[in-house]
Amino acid sequence: MLTNADEESQSMAMRTLETEFPDLADSIRHLIQDSIQFKTDRDNYHKLDKAIRGLEERGVATDDSHFNELKIQRAHLKDQLYRQAKNHQH
Repeated sequence: MLTNADEESQSMAMRTLETEFPDLADSIRHLIQDSIQFKTDRDNYHKLDKAIRGLEERGVATDDSHFNELKIQRAHLKDQLYRQAKNHQH
């Protein structure tokens, strides 16, 4: 039986670009290997995502300007990564 901590850990682990964009998983894997910039952006995306989820779990008010800025940065990075992966598709 999974504890709440195990379930949270699994849901955090499952939230990757490959799981969010399964049709682009091959392109994402290739870009991680071939593009230092893509890999850096992807790493930054995951760091932001982890920070945002940590703030959400601690109950930070959603109207906090820093919190909202982090969410905007994450959305921009995600859009940028999606476009790069879509353009790389074979």
